[in-house]
Amino acid sequence: MPGSVTSLAGKVHTPTSVSKKNDKAGKVDSFAVARLHGSLPMGGSVAGTPVHALRSGHPKFPLVEPSLQPTRNDIPLDGQIAFRVEDVLTSVECDEIVRVAEGLGFSEAAPGIATPPGMRMNKSCHWVTDGSLMDAIFCRAPVASAARRRQAAPETITQMNMYKYDRNDVFNRHIDGSWPAYGLNEDTTQMVEWKGVHSKLSLLLYLNGVEDGVSGGSTELYSNAGRAHESKPKKGSA
Repeated sequence: MPGSVTSLAGKVHTPTSVSKKNDKAGKVDSFAVARLHGSLPMGGSVAGTPVHALRSGHPKFPLVEPSLQPTRNDIPLDGQIAFRVEDVLTSVECDEIVRVAEGLGFSEAAPGIATPPGMRMNKSCHWVTDGSLMDAIFCRAPVASAARRRQAAPETITQMNMYKYDRNDVFNRHIDGSWPAYGLNEDTTQMVEWKGVHSKLSLLLYLNGVEDGVSGGSTELYSNAGRAHESKPKKGSA
């Protein structure tokens, strides 16, 4: 988009084709910081689809002092930028993010998302954090130098777009677009857009895997030449 500044933000997914119910999930003390038109998987939209924030009990990250050593492995995609980072989040942290998302609730309507009918076949939950979570993720994931991050945006974007996949759900082949940068206002009561700042790097986090009793969930990345690379889900990787 014209006049935009590249920022380092992420869309966070729970990409599993078969999910197990989280028995620890429960209602969380939350409110809507924004209400947007939410697109439905097979077309149409729902007005007033909420983007959530938490009033209290917000999980602070890291939840435990991690003994993680994240490692980055570049993915060969004919010169395009793509890489995988292992050990970004601990299993405990992944479970806490899932617990909060399940408490907020997943819906077929995705706020602020516009996709053709039949492309996004999953459930959505959009959540604006207080920043501690995304800061922890980007401190661990070696996606860019600190100097580049400071140049890109005043701080890390705090919106997390969560996607849950049940049996036969899929996000069909697509190209991610530029995403407006959002955060919370000073009193954390409303979502605000950072004018002139857009996300141009997609970050996909795997929040569960085979150890949680799920199957499937691979992500296929395509080069401009049409060659595909399969990235299999591993809990805590990006």
